[in-house]
Amino acid sequence: MEYVQVLAPTIVVALIFWFVVRTLFRVDRNERLAEAEVERNASRSGEAVSGAEPDDSSTDHQKNE
Repeated sequence: MEYVQVLAPTIVVALIFWFVVRTLFRVDRNERLAEAEVERNASRSGEAVSGAEPDDSSTDHQKNE
């Protein structure tokens, strides 16, 4: 019975860690799927997806110096 008392906290922490990592992976996967769907819909309708154009603000900063 001593082994259960010693290992229980480690097992509980490991399960919490596993659950958190699993949730992060699922959220990331769902976000990527949603983003791909938005891009697919935008390309079908011919609209530009926000964030698709490169940001030229860094080159503007260099010109002002």
